[in-house]
Parts: sequence; structure tokens; C-alpha cells
Amino acid sequence: MKVATAGLYGPVQEDLRLVEDTFDRIKNVENFPALAKMLAHVLGGGGKRTRPAIALLAGKFGDYNIDFHVPLAASIELLHTATLVHDDVIDASPSRRGRATANAIYNNAASVMLGDFMFAHASELISRTDNTAVVRLFSHTLMAIAGGELHQDLSAYEYSNDTMKYFARIEGKTASLFATSAEAGAMVARCSDAEREALKSYGLNVGMAFQVVDDILDFTGDEAEMGKPVGSDLLQGTLTLPSLLLMERYPKDNPIKKAFRTKKPKPEYVAEAVNMVRGSDIVKEVHSVARDFRDKAVAALQDLPAIEARSTLEDVADHVLDRRS
Repeated sequence: MKVATAGLYGPVQEDLRLVEDTFDRIKNVENFPALAKMLAHVLGGGGKRTRPAIALLAGKFGDYNIDFHVPLAASIELLHTATLVHDDVIDASPSRRGRATANAIYNNAASVMLGDFMFAHASELISRTDNTAVVRLFSHTLMAIAGGELHQDLSAYEYSNDTMKYFARIEGKTASLFATSAEAGAMVARCSDAEREALKSYGLNVGMAFQVVDDILDFTGDEAEMGKPVGSDLLQGTLTLPSLLLMERYPKDNPIKKAFRTKKPKPEYVAEAVNMVRGSDIVKEVHSVARDFRDKAVAALQDLPAIEARSTLEDVADHVLDRRS
């Protein structure tokens, strides 16, 4: 089922405006116009706000309190955005979502410090939940994200990567924050242990589906919609599920092996790999993997109360599967 983005978040759609209000306050740094300008740029890039929406929706299964849940949701999105700022520095990315990155406008050092500032602000926001267990979860999640990114960076251009390493990497890099969004929302709402575990499982599997779809789009997406070149993962030396399956099918002679002989892959080899994936049933096979994760996410919700938040979370899972950017 395809779900439109407008109104996707149902009972928390209006409360997401309070999250945006939080960002507006963060952007208004007094007596530091340069920092205010940088924050306005990175926080004004839009995004679907899926992670904070999940945190708010999870809170609907217990004692929902905007005084706690809005800072939680804002901290999660701020943490996510800070990791993107650092990623762009590491990858030397000139654009993201069709907009110039902070490092393309400013210098790398300033961008790194901007990310650090946002991490610190995210930590301050999470402390407003007045829940030490949530603060601890937040810290563990940051370590998981950093570990996933380190694994990706240190294994760049390694032709020996396999699917098990791939799934472990994307769980840390991407799915861990989705899982934390759902689990922390439940924790702040004082949900039962069973509800908390169900929502954590939902978030983890939605996050896995999200990243697998992202990796499909790197081969099949429209550059204008995605705001980045097709095949950019391979250009940066990152093996994803479509490229791993391509290597399995053509172990002796495939363009990825040729591309990874140097740390500056020739665009023609990347283009050849993209065309080979597009011309095969690999996209269909990988999309089936994403669908399996979506199905696990929806199944995790089945013992939760049949309230509007549950059907909305199901819609979010469908949207993750069907998205084009």
C-alpha cells in the first residue's frame, strides 16, 4: 500500500510542529550569527522527520507527555542530522538532498565543530526527559552509529565483504536509531516491558528496511529526487546488498572488482555495475529483503492495543518500503 507523506504521521502530525519549533529556537543563537547561519542551513533542509515521528507515536501507547516526548523527538532528529554533517565531511560530499552540504559551503573544521555542537545540544535535549535509562540508551545508540560508520569507513574498497557484515553494519549505522526512537518513546511513556520490546523490534526492522531501500535507490533512483548521483556508494567504496549480490553472480569478471583496484573508482566501471544491477532481477530480490523487514516490523505491533498510533506505524512501515528518495 502506498502512503502519501502529507498527513502520514496521524495523531502526532501537529506535535511534530513543536519539534520544528525546538529547532527554530536552536537556530537562533544569540550573538553568534555565523553559527546561527550554519544551523539554519543544516536544520532547514527538510527531511521526512520519520525518526522523531516514530518516537512520538510510540509514546501514544503509554503516558504521552509533550513536555518529555517533544524534547526526545527533537534530540533524535538532531543526533541524526549531526551524524549526516560528519558523514558529509568524511565523504567530501558536495550535496545532500539536492542542497549544498555544510562542508561545501564552509570548511571541514567548521563543519566538524558544527556536528559536535549539535551532538551536545541533542544530549541536553535528551536530559530533559528526566530519565537516566533513556539517556543511557541514547549513549549506547551513539556508540552503535559511530561503530557502524567506522566499520563502513575502514572497510571501504574491501572486495571481501559479505552479506552478514553488511547487515551488521546497517543495523549499527541506521537501524539502531530507528530502534531507539521507538524504544525511548515507549520508555518515556512508561509502557510495559512487552510493549517496549515490541516497539523496539518494530523500529529496528523499519530501520533495516529503510537502509535496504536506500541501497536499492542508489542503483535505481532518480538523481534529481535523491539529491545525489546514482552509484555514489560504489564511488565511495561502499558495498551494499545489490553490489554484493552482483559480485556473487559474477565472481570472476565484474566491474566492481575493477573499480575497487584503486581508491578512485573509474566512473565507467561504476556505471557498468549500475546497468548490470538494473538489467537483472537483483533489484527485485533486494526489494524482497526490504519487504521481509517491513513485514517483521508490522508483525511486532500485532499484540499492541489497536489504537490510531498502531495503524499509523504500519503506514510508516509501508511508506519506508515504497519511498523514492
